[in-house]
Amino acid sequence: MEVKKLTLLLALLTAALAISCSDAAIRTQLTRADAGRGLTRRQQLRRMARRSKARASRLLSATGSSSSSSSASVPTVPGKGQVADNEYLISFAVGTPPQPVQVTLDTGSDLIWTQCQPCPSCYDQSLPYYDPSLSATWSVLPCNSSSCNQLDLSSCGTHSWGSNTCVYTYFYGDQSVTNGLLDADTFTFHGDAAVPGLAFGCGLFNNGLYSDNATGSGIAGFGRGALSLPSQLKVDNFSYCFTDITSSTPSPVLLGLPANLYGGATAAVQTTSLIQSSDNPTFYYLSLKSITVGSTRLAVPESAFALANNGSGGTIIDSGTSVTLLPPLVYGLLHDAFVSQVKLPVTSDEPLCFAVSSAAAGKKQEVPKLVLHFEGATLDLPRENYVFEMEQGGQSSMCIAILSSGGDTTIIGNYQQQNLHVLYDLAGNKLSFVPADCDKV
Repeated sequence: MEVKKLTLLLALLTAALAISCSDAAIRTQLTRADAGRGLTRRQQLRRMARRSKARASRLLSATGSSSSSSSASVPTVPGKGQVADNEYLISFAVGTPPQPVQVTLDTGSDLIWTQCQPCPSCYDQSLPYYDPSLSATWSVLPCNSSSCNQLDLSSCGTHSWGSNTCVYTYFYGDQSVTNGLLDADTFTFHGDAAVPGLAFGCGLFNNGLYSDNATGSGIAGFGRGALSLPSQLKVDNFSYCFTDITSSTPSPVLLGLPANLYGGATAAVQTTSLIQSSDNPTFYYLSLKSITVGSTRLAVPESAFALANNGSGGTIIDSGTSVTLLPPLVYGLLHDAFVSQVKLPVTSDEPLCFAVSSAAAGKKQEVPKLVLHFEGATLDLPRENYVFEMEQGGQSSMCIAILSSGGDTTIIGNYQQQNLHVLYDLAGNKLSFVPADCDKV
């Protein structure tokens, strides 16, 4: 017993020393869920499209936005052959001694959770389940705790749950669900930066979209809510820089950043306002004004991208959506603008794909510029951030990596964020971005 007490005391002292030095940024790494799977370009595009549609269904459900997509075309429940929508996995460790976890970074939700022993209803994962009994710093939070009160759905545990424990149930828009105990423990990040007492869901019953072909052990919410990782770390900002999807190089994510973050930038830093919604407080909304394709500015009113008074519509920037999704009317105009300016045969309308002749295969085809105009900022997308080229069976294709959302919400996906250092300034309520070599950030 004395040895256990000494171990606990040393763990708490170590964590206290680590957090006292946390003026520097907490840094960790992201790996892409598809990395190392040997997928062809066509398989990558198909998976990105299916994941994005599933993600759009979830976000549209959460925002109450109208949708023209049927349940048949947008998978919402995992089944044979469907894919989990985990895009980028963030790695850290939980407990004392540290137990590694790898969870999906999700700017569209708040709760941090990982699968836990004894895990009566869990999906397979590549790492061992977190075992709270092995941690000297683990504790179960009571149902009257402030963290438990932040949950939309919780109850006081009895019997097998433990008396007065905080039992949580967390639903996602696609009806995926995690259910378990709200616990607290020390989190250890890259460079041995340890932070004690962070609240997280110890998932015991986890079912839904993330349970098929998943390698991650849960989700790390990076939304605006009190239980998200940035909120609990009390950082003023966080950033990520997604490496090219064809690269196996990890992507950096930083929480709490120095003021001279962009001191060495070679291009102009663009900054736009983050918009908050009282109806959907978790999401990061942007003020998108218009879109230009080549020489054509789409004839779309600003209201098509704006957040409505009832919380529907709007433009969300999202880490967990593969490709950008536009409302059907806007997508139709973008489709037509590309078709009128690209002098190649159309082989598919969504995603929009063009046939490339065998004589031109392997050569970069001319494609109109794609520019997103935000309030106070312009995102002039590099070709590789919206064009997807592939070859299969002797047929070469060039596709535009943008889809219809099926509803009235615009979602800026991570394919369009490749090789951009994106900074969420939570204190200033702004979002900044600049081109970057992400493997050097």
